[in-house]
Amino acid sequence: PLVGEPLPDQCTCGEDNSIDHAISCKLGGFVNYRHDNVRDFIAKELSTVGLDTKVEPHLLNVRGTSLPAGTITTDGARLDIRTRGLWSSLDCTYFDVRIFNPRVKSNANQSIQKIYEKHETEKKKAYLQRVLQVEKAVFTPLVMSTSGGLGREFKNTLKQLAKRKSTKTGYAEQDCIRYLRLCLSFAMVRSITVSIRGYRGRGRGITANDADEYLYRMD
Repeated sequence: PLVGEPLPDQCTCGEDNSIDHAISCKLGGFVNYRHDNVRDFIAKELSTVGLDTKVEPHLLNVRGTSLPAGTITTDGARLDIRTRGLWSSLDCTYFDVRIFNPRVKSNANQSIQKIYEKHETEKKKAYLQRVLQVEKAVFTPLVMSTSGGLGREFKNTLKQLAKRKSTKTGYAEQDCIRYLRLCLSFAMVRSITVSIRGYRGRGRGITANDADEYLYRMD
């Protein structure tokens, strides 16, 4: 539907439609697009400040390594981003992005801070020990809500990235952090708008060009 037109009563997936459902519905590829948009922005900014950065790196196999229950041990597993030198010249850090909708029913009785902590804990349970013991690196979950808020680990990462960006560009650190937060906020608004108004029929997943086309039609 275009701007000014009401949302249909039923989503293409068969569920009752609403703003919250449209944000969370996986049909049409909008949830993946939202995730990839944030992942690619962070990877681009890490590369821009001169760090060796790779998107979706494969993890080493864990054969022979004893890891805690709940750890993802699948051969060929990948995380969203790997970068070198963010915190010090010798460090290697792996990032994994998670974006959640704070308005879904399962979050109704929890504080927003607890929700961020829950998602960070789930990511760490799945990957932290594998990255520490097998990759000999650091793991950081990047948790963001569809309302634009960030988890504690994501905030710390942006602060460090802003320091590196300030050193690289000569701009004040507070201006760099403001720029990063603003870009993330606009990326989220863009992806939410497209997920509410975008087409959910059969076909390939949404791409950046598709999103531009949707937004152009709504303008």
